[in-house]
Amino acid sequence: MNVDVIVIGSGQAGVPLAVRLAHAGRTVLLVERAQLGGTCINYGCTPTKTMVASARAAHVARTAARLGVRVGEVRVDLAAVVARKDAIVARWRQGVQRRLDGAGERLRLGRGTARFVGEREIEVAGERHRAGTVIINVGVRPTVPRIAGLDGVPWLDNHRIMKLRELPERLVVLGGGYIGCEFAQMFRRFGAEVTLIDHGAHLLSREDPDASAALEGVFGGEGIELRLCARVERVAAGGRGEVVVGLADGEVRGSHLLVAVGRTPNSDDLGCDAAGVRRDERGYIVVDDHYRTSAPGVYAVGDVTGGPQFTHTSWDDHRLLFDLLLGRGSRGRASRVVPSAVFTDPQVAHVGLTEAEARASGRRVECATMPFGEVARAIETDETAGIMKLTIDADDERIVGVTLVGADAGELIHIFVPLVEARVSPRAIVDAEFVHPTFAEGVQSLVMRLPRYALD
Repeated sequence: MNVDVIVIGSGQAGVPLAVRLAHAGRTVLLVERAQLGGTCINYGCTPTKTMVASARAAHVARTAARLGVRVGEVRVDLAAVVARKDAIVARWRQGVQRRLDGAGERLRLGRGTARFVGEREIEVAGERHRAGTVIINVGVRPTVPRIAGLDGVPWLDNHRIMKLRELPERLVVLGGGYIGCEFAQMFRRFGAEVTLIDHGAHLLSREDPDASAALEGVFGGEGIELRLCARVERVAAGGRGEVVVGLADGEVRGSHLLVAVGRTPNSDDLGCDAAGVRRDERGYIVVDDHYRTSAPGVYAVGDVTGGPQFTHTSWDDHRLLFDLLLGRGSRGRASRVVPSAVFTDPQVAHVGLTEAEARASGRRVECATMPFGEVARAIETDETAGIMKLTIDADDERIVGVTLVGADAGELIHIFVPLVEARVSPRAIVDAEFVHPTFAEGVQSLVMRLPRYALD
């Protein structure tokens, strides 16, 4: 079959690209080998944040006495939590299917694993298809680390851990990144004992060290054992179904093991060589600023390109590539501003450079730091954990980077995102009138910690 466009993968870039291209008059084949919606809907944002909400409800109920509210024993029905999560995931999948159905006859959904068999030609479910344009949106999967003995124990990844319907007695988490931190806190709040192991000196090693330290303090206060600067040497089965993680300086035992040490691109069985699509040493598909691969007419978007692995980045990929394909835009991927948020409690949000990165770039910078606990709203709601940090260019006053750790930090960061995008100073925040008492009011206080904006 010949079509105008083949889209491989129904993730957060693939679906809107397929639908919008069909509405624009192209004939499109969208190929998916698993569930519609990609990582976000099935294993990422939707299910994890749904379960995080349940974990927070348990934590708020369990600690309500701090606000003068007395409750009885708090029990978590993990099976009910998982059932709620599954229902919401199914709802989002159905929404994707309705969107595809609404695209009309120009869009066809193919089921199966797509493999390149030539230039802009794929095979799926025994059929061959060719197109003038092919878009790869195959995403990533959990990395399986090379740890001695790992293949001999029943370890979990972020997919399988969300299927558990009975609470682990003691969960051991390998990896202190976004996924490891969110699941460690989630299951601790569900009631499990939790140990988190990471080779780095801090959790969330890519964040500002002050932000990491703030989160580490919260985790310690909630009873999560942290083993940082730890080197995992082996994993083995212990007695009574235990998993034993051997470290250079001892061992950690648990009833369950979650491995969250990174992501691997789903490009190894795509037949890239047959299509002339180049991959880097880690397997990520190499693209230029306009998503073009080494093969003419073949593009790649989303996590498989090795860029920031966020749903909002993949969705933005679709928007940029759609305009490029229709010849109505020239904006590339390199110039955009990419914010991030970790949905721990408190949340950790960031945009731009860290202070260390800004100084390393040779800029002359000014920084302001403020404990989140100095925000009036934080005190009133007893959500005082966290820190806020702002870095600006001392010469042109442009915002270089912002890190927020605190309640609703993932929302608050958007006060800064448009300003960073516009490459302007935060002066407008100083001059604006903020509602009292709100968390956002604290953002203004942070900016006014810079001497140039301070009140006399």
